[in-house]
Amino acid sequence: MGKKRRGRDRLLTCESCGRAVPRTKAVEYYKRQVYSTDLKGEENVTTFTGRNVYYCISCAKHRKIFEKNKERARREKERGQRP
Repeated sequence: MGKKRRGRDRLLTCESCGRAVPRTKAVEYYKRQVYSTDLKGEENVTTFTGRNVYYCISCAKHRKIFEKNKERARREKERGQRP
């Protein structure tokens, strides 16, 4: 028997519009942030941080994060590189 979850999914909040979306329907996106001191020279300090943000389907499509054709093209590209 598979590990199907029954009942209600945990609700997540869309980062863009604030809509409550079930976790199974939310689109996960890794958002990177760069912090820099903008100094010219060796004292320049740059840090990279990131976090996972969740979008509803409509906001993800609007921001071009979630596209079926893009996902399908990525999978076909991976298959072609394996042999």
